[in-house]
Amino acid sequence: QVQLVESEGGLVQPGGSLRLSCAPSGSIFSIRDMGWYRQAPGKQRELVALITPGGNANYADSVKGRFTISGDNAKNTVYLQMNSLKPEDTAVYYCNLRTIFNNYWGQGTQVTVSS
Repeated sequence: QVQLVESEGGLVQPGGSLRLSCAPSGSIFSIRDMGWYRQAPGKQRELVALITPGGNANYADSVKGRFTISGDNAKNTVYLQMNSLKPEDTAVYYCNLRTIFNNYWGQGTQVTVSS
């Protein structure tokens, strides 16, 4: 069973930066897109950013201009560069990978923005 392996999140001060990465533990084919979602306490999981193998990216309005999603197609790896972090970015971040057959989720990694 292929799993998505995420890098560790962490504690960051407001205004700081953090980079997340995610890669599958095995081979995956026919990828539709890869992305990042997040879930804050008491809130629903929401899309943060999404990227297709062709490089088309979409972002939640709340992160536009601060976060950048990128991918390495050769490694099926997706990155999320988070800059100018705010306390409201605090959440568990989940990696997601969709193929034409399956939908994979990472285990989630905690990102806390606090002074």
